[in-house]
Amino acid sequence: MEGGNGGSCSSMEKVMGNYGDQPHVLAVDDNLIDRKLVEKLLKNSSCKVTTAENGLKALEYLGLGVDGRNKLDTNVSKVNLIITDYCMPGMTGYELLKKIKESSIMKEVPVVIMSYENIPTRITKCLEEGAQMFMLKPLKQSDVKKLRSDLMSCRR
Repeated sequence: MEGGNGGSCSSMEKVMGNYGDQPHVLAVDDNLIDRKLVEKLLKNSSCKVTTAENGLKALEYLGLGVDGRNKLDTNVSKVNLIITDYCMPGMTGYELLKKIKESSIMKEVPVVIMSYENIPTRITKCLEEGAQMFMLKPLKQSDVKKLRSDLMSCRR
């Protein structure tokens, strides 16, 4: 696992708010097996999980659809974290990250990028664009526990 939390705990505090013991995570991955694995690991760590098979579906769910409308009455306030694969057809995880960070209503939501490829320039690019963390696949339960621990520590 690579990356860091970029010192944005204060912005995470606002978003994470009082989610109780079950933060809501949007998991985005085009690979069904990887998506199911991430979903299972997150659920094992007491997270509520919604999945999307690509960046466009994720944007749709978040109310940031390609038609450019920001629907304020959507699922935005219900999502505490977005975890996305980097390599996806149609829209990469990096492009999804940029769209989320460009949105005034979504930019405070932490985004974690995952990839099988450990490419330092890619990792740096994602972190500079505002990713909270970059994790190497396949994710393990210990990765999810660390992620959840980091999110919880930002609330203190």
